[in-house]
Amino acid sequence: MKELLITDLDGTLLDSNGKLSDISAEIINQFISTGGAFTFATARTASSAVKITEKININTPCVLMNGVSIYDIQKKKYIKNEYINNSTAVTVSDIFKQCNIKPFMYKIKNNRLFALYTGFENKQMYEFFLLRRDKYDKPFIKCSDLACEADESVVYFTTLGEYESLAPVKNRLDKIDNISSAFYKDVYNKGLWFLEVFSNRASKSNGIKFLKKYGTFDYVTCFGDNLNDLPMFHICDKCIAVGNAKEEVKSAADEVIDCNNADSVAFWIKKNYMKGFE
Repeated sequence: MKELLITDLDGTLLDSNGKLSDISAEIINQFISTGGAFTFATARTASSAVKITEKININTPCVLMNGVSIYDIQKKKYIKNEYINNSTAVTVSDIFKQCNIKPFMYKIKNNRLFALYTGFENKQMYEFFLLRRDKYDKPFIKCSDLACEADESVVYFTTLGEYESLAPVKNRLDKIDNISSAFYKDVYNKGLWFLEVFSNRASKSNGIKFLKKYGTFDYVTCFGDNLNDLPMFHICDKCIAVGNAKEEVKSAADEVIDCNNADSVAFWIKKNYMKGFE
């Protein structure tokens, strides 16, 4: 049986500081060296996700932006992208503007991802921008109006803010055809929520369906912690929640392991797939 192990990053494989430990990297690389297939599914883009996981010799394409993109790390190439159509991207941009929210709008052109923005809604959005621009070299372009820049290359919108300010936006977005959204707590900023918008063809579950066929996998085991991981829990053969996961995620899991700060994903892999390997 050909099996794939796929994990969420933030709050699951990564610790509470958003770091991948040397212990986790070492164990997972040992698993891969024995012929195991390992990758991740994240809300992050390639710019930060690839950098954060660079200590792992990932041998299977990864799922990015909650299923918007399938990316081959070894070839540095997008295999598949789910785009938001032009008119819908304009509508989404206008809704954010009418609600006085300033998201980032991501585009992919010629195998290159970049983000457009009009300003910053809060300090955390500015810090989000600085970290990804300065540490991960993600390209950002400032513009006066996102709707004017919306075209067939738009793949994603994301913003970070308080629940009370973003919930009305989420409600309006839910009425639009052809898109889906993820609305969940940020694991690093207490009291803040992410609101992310993407094609309704994009989800972690659809990303995993694609990988299962692409890699001819017979069985998929996944690891997660947050609400945006539930779609992949619905499609995977075995679902594992870390101890710090949301209660909804734990309830949907086949097994609950230790928290993300205890290298629990890596140690579960070692216990179940590497018995006798030291």
